[in-house]
Amino acid sequence: MNRPSTSETGPLRPRGLLLIESEGFSDYRLLDSGGGRKLERFGRIVVDRPEPQAMWQRRDAEQWEKADAVFSGEEDEESGKWRSRGQIPESWPVRLKEVTLLCRLSAFRHMGLFPEQLPHWEWMLAGLSRMRVERPRVLNLFAYTGAASMLAARAGAEVTHVDASKKAIGWAKENQGASSLQDAPVRWILEDARKFVQREVRRGKTYNVVLVDPPKFGRGPNGEVWELFEHLPGLMRDCATLLEKSNSMLVLTAYAIRASALAVDQVTREALAGRAGTFASGELAIREEDGQRAVPTSLFTRWWSDDLAL
Repeated sequence: MNRPSTSETGPLRPRGLLLIESEGFSDYRLLDSGGGRKLERFGRIVVDRPEPQAMWQRRDAEQWEKADAVFSGEEDEESGKWRSRGQIPESWPVRLKEVTLLCRLSAFRHMGLFPEQLPHWEWMLAGLSRMRVERPRVLNLFAYTGAASMLAARAGAEVTHVDASKKAIGWAKENQGASSLQDAPVRWILEDARKFVQREVRRGKTYNVVLVDPPKFGRGPNGEVWELFEHLPGLMRDCATLLEKSNSMLVLTAYAIRASALAVDQVTREALAGRAGTFASGELAIREEDGQRAVPTSLFTRWWSDDLAL
């Protein structure tokens, strides 16, 4: 369930920032949080991993003791180790709407799925269903293991999936197979996102949907450096150029950075200056299973052309 703090429709001004919450889905739940950690269920596996923003107290100590896997690492570092209780498969399926995604314990504390993004994925699917084009084109940048790519492909879109990690693309292809989407029109691009977008601009390519989900820091396959604060404005301007004049939408998400939703809002507005459409910006959060508390996860800005009337 989404609980926006103000209307998601109509032009958004800086004082109208949104909080959009997700309660997860049948194969994912945030069970508890606190003490700088969160307890989650992905399919049948329960994991305990760091979450610095969960500054409150845990509620159910007994439930935490039953976690199948616990991640430990240095403070402020993503890399670390998992400690498992019993046998955990190398990968296991998680069902999300009409696709199946394979989760696993990675060295970077992630499971290959970011469930807080569900409201964005649902919003994208609603937009795709309203587009008056035969086959919408979706560009998924920093696409990781491809949950959004699979959902868009299932909805009938032509997807261009871009990531700088060969391993992540391999994982995404596994998700394609698990979802029985082998024949879906998905183009896999192993490349630096900025370079790819710049080349698409020169080619005059356009897309109906652009998804931008960058890390705060990263490297391309050939050592290219990505710094969010330095490179995001230029990337967003190029992404704006790639958007179709109508039947178009864009989502920018930013994780774990010392910025505000207002900053993400304004860089997107600058990139799309002069384009008729609507903006919505704010934070995403995941609400605990019992509904009492929510863990903030990321900042976002959405834009959509007027003809979609979302």
